[in-house]
Amino acid sequence: MTEHETLELGGREVTISSPHKVFFSQRGETKLDLVRYYEAVSEPLMRVMGGRPLLMQRFPDGASGKSFFQKRVPPGAPDWLQTTVVSTPNGTDSNALVAADLAHIAWAVNFGCLGFHVWPYLAATPEVTDELRIDLDPSPGIRFEHLREAAHEVKAFFDELGIRSFVKTTGSRGLHIYVRLEPRWDSYEVRAGAVALARELERRRPDFITAQWWKEERGERVFVDFNQNAPHKTVFGAWCVRPRVGAQVSTPIAWDEVDEVEPDELTIATVPARLAERGDPWAEMNADPQSLEPLLERSKQDMDAGLMDAPWPPVYPKQPNEPPRVAPSRAKAEAKVEDAT
Repeated sequence: MTEHETLELGGREVTISSPHKVFFSQRGETKLDLVRYYEAVSEPLMRVMGGRPLLMQRFPDGASGKSFFQKRVPPGAPDWLQTTVVSTPNGTDSNALVAADLAHIAWAVNFGCLGFHVWPYLAATPEVTDELRIDLDPSPGIRFEHLREAAHEVKAFFDELGIRSFVKTTGSRGLHIYVRLEPRWDSYEVRAGAVALARELERRRPDFITAQWWKEERGERVFVDFNQNAPHKTVFGAWCVRPRVGAQVSTPIAWDEVDEVEPDELTIATVPARLAERGDPWAEMNADPQSLEPLLERSKQDMDAGLMDAPWPPVYPKQPNEPPRVAPSRAKAEAKVEDAT
């Protein structure tokens, strides 16, 4: 076996060390197989990821091994590698990789990157967030068939507002719904729109969908995770391969496929042929950016009715109009202690 293999990708040479190292044990796909997969899906991959900063999740020993997140491009990277300064939720700056072309992806794969988590803006315009991302999160007792139903509820609401949406599998147990936005709003406004959407869906299906941030309040309902739109949050990328032994792919699908698709069957062994046969269901996303205004109007209505902002994740500073950042059960316990004293 060769110790390395040099590939020409988009006019650049990228050396893959230990190309035959097995990364995915279920069928034995290697590091080189992973690079070849990304080469096969490079057109739709770059259409949705191109120009965006990436948070890398590295698995030096493959999907079965230990992992760590790498925010910074290490010293000694090739001089052609594009980077950009990003901020993490706690305010730390990092020199992050930019998905400039396929060579950048292959370079990261060579370092054992099996997970690309993508920022919701272009590196060239970090002040503008152009993706709204709805993460349908399965609570205990929720099965994938429930997420399918919830996805249809989300699409129906978007359709009612005249907003075009796109759906993908997460490569694991969930579904993500994306909206390409006109380049007019920042991440705080996009999150506000996502909160408004989650709350409206809960009003319509309170038995089935929840916008409650605290897990103890969700019950057996699908949680619409609005905080995936908080500033500096990343989401696992479309067409990207999950660090699972079966090499499952976070795969864009057409809306009429939601009820039939089996996510575990969408792998690096099946997705390239599927793409060649069916095309890219997200092909028109960039050419048809949408307005956030209908959701911002819903947000304003909620605020005018006296609702506070939804809770933020604990790594963020306290936000204006945010309720107390404490679980309801703990708040009740503390209130009892105060009453007793």
